[in-house]
Amino acid sequence: MEVQRICLACDLKDDPAAIARYKKYHAPGALWPEVGQSIRDAGIVAMEIYLTGNRLFMIMEVDASFKAVRKAKADAANPKVQDWEALMWQFQQALPWAKPGEKWVPMERIFLLEP
Repeated sequence: MEVQRICLACDLKDDPAAIARYKKYHAPGALWPEVGQSIRDAGIVAMEIYLTGNRLFMIMEVDASFKAVRKAKADAANPKVQDWEALMWQFQQALPWAKPGEKWVPMERIFLLEP
């Protein structure tokens, strides 16, 4: 199975207490099962989120079935995912260069060290 890596960035509000709460929602076993299932159903085979300061970096590995537009439509139709996204938006904020309504911004790979 061939996978593609997609990297995205988003900011959290610069509030240590809010950041700590956000981290608890992403601790092992804390993700809502319906949200995890929606991620897997979209063709996302692996996902990691890293934090530095208040900047988040998400790395997704997706299979050939993944289509961002289809994932967005499925998320919009899923009340549990919408509840999760509304909850997370309490902690998140758009990057200054994000387009209107854009939460996670795709990152451009500018370097690759090949084996």
